[in-house]
Amino acid sequence: MTEPDSGAFRIALCAFNLASGGSTPAAFVAGIDARLTRAREEGARLLVLPEYLSEACLAWKPADLPVTGELAFMAEEGERILPSLEALVARHQVALVAGSMPWPDGKGGFFNRALVLLPDGRRIVHDKLALTPFELDPESWLLTPGTDLAVFEFAGLKMAVLICLDVEMPALSCLLARNAPDLLVVPSMTSNLAGYSRVFGCARARAVELMAAVAVCGAVGVAEGATQPASNVSGASLFLPCEPTLGYTGIGGEIAATDGEDGSEPFLVADVPVGEIRKLRAGGAEVWPGNWSAADVTLRSI
Repeated sequence: MTEPDSGAFRIALCAFNLASGGSTPAAFVAGIDARLTRAREEGARLLVLPEYLSEACLAWKPADLPVTGELAFMAEEGERILPSLEALVARHQVALVAGSMPWPDGKGGFFNRALVLLPDGRRIVHDKLALTPFELDPESWLLTPGTDLAVFEFAGLKMAVLICLDVEMPALSCLLARNAPDLLVVPSMTSNLAGYSRVFGCARARAVELMAAVAVCGAVGVAEGATQPASNVSGASLFLPCEPTLGYTGIGGEIAATDGEDGSEPFLVADVPVGEIRKLRAGGAEVWPGNWSAADVTLRSI
């Protein structure tokens, strides 16, 4: 695998304020263009947007659209907008994790799908594996869980995506450890500080377990026309292994949580020290045991 230039990889994490998503598809795309421009100007090669970015589309939904029809509407609007986002990625030459959106599962239902759009034209997808009670409610948004987890390469990095609750599942961390990713990206959406703390706390743990960088950001603000939730609370963080050569604390950069009601939108630009992480993973870490599965451990009930 080719080492990134200077051993580091710069990313931008945007905790997108859904209230600023625009009232038309064109305004929404223009907003993504502006954020990609900022990421490029600050030297980032990847921009990450949050889970259910597609909720911004509810600002122009039909007035009589029922809650149970929102998934189909967002899926149609997202698919219609997607070519414009791919064109932006090609023009800016900045990769984009375009948040997530409902996506037809081929059986009449929908996945919660994260889309990674790469400057070389590739489209990488991840369908959320661990669904929340809201995502399993037939009276609101009934979604289909995904069944696989992709590890892919971009700009010399081995990467993977998990969505929100996915990162709280240690079993997925054990699965990922077999492929030694350099960077795990986690778009999320959490309605309060408790949810934010769960997702970001578990993301920090994954960085230690995987000896990898974990980048996480969530939505803030509420889109016009949104029916659920009544608030969104999040921030943006880059977590690293807690090693002396990486600054001891495991924090590569962070912007604290906000509800975005004042119009704020956390936008973090940070460097992933890929070269140093690989050195640590190859044997330079203080105590890391590697991909340790506990396969030889017996659980006893007393």
